[in-house]
Amino acid sequence: MPSALDTFAALATDNAPGQEVRQGAGDMSRLMRGETMPGQLVDFSHGDVDAFTPTPGAVEAFSEAVEAGGRQAYTEYRGAADIRAALAEKLAAFTGAPVSPDAGTIVTPGTQGALFLALGALVAPGDKVAIVQPDYFANRKIVQFLRGQPVPVPMNYMGASEEAGIDLDRLREVFAAGARVFLFSNPNNPTGVVYSAREIRAIADLAVEFDVTVVADQLYSRLLYDGETYTHLRACGLPEERVVTIMGPSKTESLSGYRLGIAFGAPSVIDRMEKLQAIVSLRAAGYNQAVLRTWFSEPEGWMANRIRLHQAIRDDLLQLFRDGSLPTRTPKAGSYVFPTLPDLAVSLPDFVRLLRHQAHAIVTPGTEFGPHGHSIRLNFSQNHSSAIAATRRIVAMAHLYAK
Repeated sequence: MPSALDTFAALATDNAPGQEVRQGAGDMSRLMRGETMPGQLVDFSHGDVDAFTPTPGAVEAFSEAVEAGGRQAYTEYRGAADIRAALAEKLAAFTGAPVSPDAGTIVTPGTQGALFLALGALVAPGDKVAIVQPDYFANRKIVQFLRGQPVPVPMNYMGASEEAGIDLDRLREVFAAGARVFLFSNPNNPTGVVYSAREIRAIADLAVEFDVTVVADQLYSRLLYDGETYTHLRACGLPEERVVTIMGPSKTESLSGYRLGIAFGAPSVIDRMEKLQAIVSLRAAGYNQAVLRTWFSEPEGWMANRIRLHQAIRDDLLQLFRDGSLPTRTPKAGSYVFPTLPDLAVSLPDFVRLLRHQAHAIVTPGTEFGPHGHSIRLNFSQNHSSAIAATRRIVAMAHLYAK
């Protein structure tokens, strides 16, 4: 049986967003003093909420909740009833299947909180959990922390097909071998690929056949490019008890700082999530919950403009990587690119450190998302010109340190 130290060894945070404050303290302090550096420090580990400001009305909604007093601060563990009722209506319209505001919805401290609660409600020590590779870095870590057994399901994201490229034969094998939970993000983080309708329906069919519960992380499902279509898993005939969907106003809306997530679906799982939340964090911050009133209620044209601006940055970065012979899949949604590096004369961790200190660009190593030691992830929700300048420096560094 693993010890507590062994369990926490899986939770390395050196490459987590925000850690540059500690690890790159020298560069950060120089920037704060206004000293000249060869290129502005650009943190691609997370989005820039100064470049892309939060949705209109968010601050006002928060302030109004504070003014309303204590009843806003101490809501039910699963979130204020009136907010959940409004959310259920919006989420049902967005995903194409009914959402119960009482039995089937919980507001959490960020989508990360929802992810931890969902897995905590579903995974016992020794349980097999199917996880796509590459996929969000916390998936594997949380399963390992819960002493479950992550079972990889590869995705050929650099293949010629327009589909995500998930190995459905491998997924069937993993389900047949005893995995009863499947966790994946759609759009995929870190590659930005969107699963095709065929792939989503196949996942739903396999989940029904093998009695598997699916946790679908759909955080970026509103930020779709080039007329891309999106198929919601919960609208594909999967019984309600077999799926939990996670969303939230976060990167797309630049509301990450409010730490708001929503999980909806299987009532039995939501109920267990609430019990766990009651002892971990009590609830999502009461005043912050009011910001959810602005979600899906942005001014007309606001989301279309945000998508247009992100797509322009995406296209420019893709051109730079491809001109520099760094193969990169075109993201169909979200704000991440996942370029492939050449063979390097240094290790990937060393290269990431060199990027921070020599190119003044903070990126996330591909090894956070699976065995992808020749890739890095960039969140391109940044100031457009700064992102381009930093990407040029990254490409130059890749060639400088190539074997």
